Amino acid sequence: MEISLIRHGRSLLTENNKMTCMEFKKWVGKYDFNGVFEESLYPSETLEKVTTAKIVLSSNLKRSVESARLLNTKVKIVSDCLFRETELPSIPTKLFNVRLKPNIWAVILRLLWFSGYSNECESFRQAKDRAGLAVQLLIDYAHEHKSIALVGHGFFNMLIAKELQKKGWEGKSKVSARHWNCTTYSLLD
Repeated sequence: MEISLIRHGRSLLTENNKMTCMEFKKWVGKYDFNGVFEESLYPSETLEKVTTAKIVLSSNLKRSVESARLLNTKVKIVSDCLFRETELPSIPTKLFNVRLKPNIWAVILRLLWFSGYSNECESFRQAKDRAGLAVQLLIDYAHEHKSIALVGHGFFNMLIAKELQKKGWEGKSKVSARHWNCTTYSLLD
């Protein structure tokens, strides 16, 4: 049995101007709403795994659903909010109108999130629990179909990979965070 974890493609949202934290929250909404760039070439391992998969799963966010369709138009895609990306917390103040680029806000808020701050979003502990549920669903699909793929998100795929490894699945110790890349975990029946 094998489960392949694939990160979605690059977002069509290319806006990268400095913004306040409140503006960043709106930017995240636009990022979630936008689709992905169609590439002229995809990694060969990703194409192989998604083509041989008996079923492809994705999160319910547009960038994952579109990525799954771009990688394999012929396979059944099952979309589920269980596989959505981990959210970033909100900062309730204006922080003196500090303006940073989106990637800097994302790093700061992710570090706060890992440290236990989860204002207006699921906590790190809750996300790990959700990853446990997601892994059980993936394993159930793998028992039924033998080879499956999940087109998901960087951080949540990382949590899923850790849970798979705890359950004895073998693969790379670190899941790839690059867009379109694939990391496969296997377990002998």
